[in-house]
Amino acid sequence: MSKLDNQATRAVAVNIVNAFTLNGTGGNPAGVVLDADALDEAAMQSIAAQTGLSETAFVSRSPTEGARLDFFTPTRRIAHCGHATIAAFALMRAEGRISDGPTSKQTVDGPRRIHVRDGAVFMEQQAPRYLTQADWTGTGVTEVDVLAAVGLSANRLDLRVAPQVVDTGNRFLLIGVASEADLAGLVVDQEAVARISEALDLIGFYVFFVTGEGGFAHATTRMFAPRYGIPEESATGMAAGPLACLLHDVLGDRRAHFVIEQGRFMASPSVSRLVVDLEVDGGRITGLMAGGQGQTARSLQIEPDRPV
Repeated sequence: MSKLDNQATRAVAVNIVNAFTLNGTGGNPAGVVLDADALDEAAMQSIAAQTGLSETAFVSRSPTEGARLDFFTPTRRIAHCGHATIAAFALMRAEGRISDGPTSKQTVDGPRRIHVRDGAVFMEQQAPRYLTQADWTGTGVTEVDVLAAVGLSANRLDLRVAPQVVDTGNRFLLIGVASEADLAGLVVDQEAVARISEALDLIGFYVFFVTGEGGFAHATTRMFAPRYGIPEESATGMAAGPLACLLHDVLGDRRAHFVIEQGRFMASPSVSRLVVDLEVDGGRITGLMAGGQGQTARSLQIEPDRPV
């Protein structure tokens, strides 16, 4: 037996926090591990896999920012995660570790601004970059492939906007549909979505319907990210930002404040409210802050597969 085998593992507290809740309910659960400074990459990956949620955030000290956050899906590290960021800072505020006002997070992809306002947490995303099908040349991916992957035909699209990749720090393929029924009735080929996501270097597909002014949200959405072990999730802050940019820049909705709904059409619905505030200068988006509320649900004790 090796020395490593003789070392004892210790249980790590994983807080389950629902992010982007609506009136205290719904949202998207994320794992949050505080005081994670002693955990290495393998231990964090093991804990995330055992937690089994779409993302788990590990919070440790940062010499330059308010906190360092490392994000893991059940299968791999990810540079940024919207709902796990909201969950982590909401938990820190609930525990009295931070208060309302500006702070920041350090990630493997650099620092990002965070602002806590009336208990809601908002996170910085970058100015958008758009990639249409013309930019996919050489990847082997066509619009026909994209539509087939989610069971759509061309006549079920929102004809004002073609499917395109939008990147505000993470890449998502945004697909507008003609009706809520089209959104509810998607037939998703997870293998095809994963294959296309790999070819285009995406987090996943974000399919949306513009709802207008009738409800609490300007658009309702679904998100599929099997490349990262996520068949579907109920709130994706890093995708809501790109959608708000698309609504503003491509569909001509010139407001700077958007509310996005997600999770209503999942097999087990969990309605989420995501807020995006665009930073606009001379009609051009220079950045954005996306956020929402977080609610702690429960805590788990998990032993990583390797000693800590």
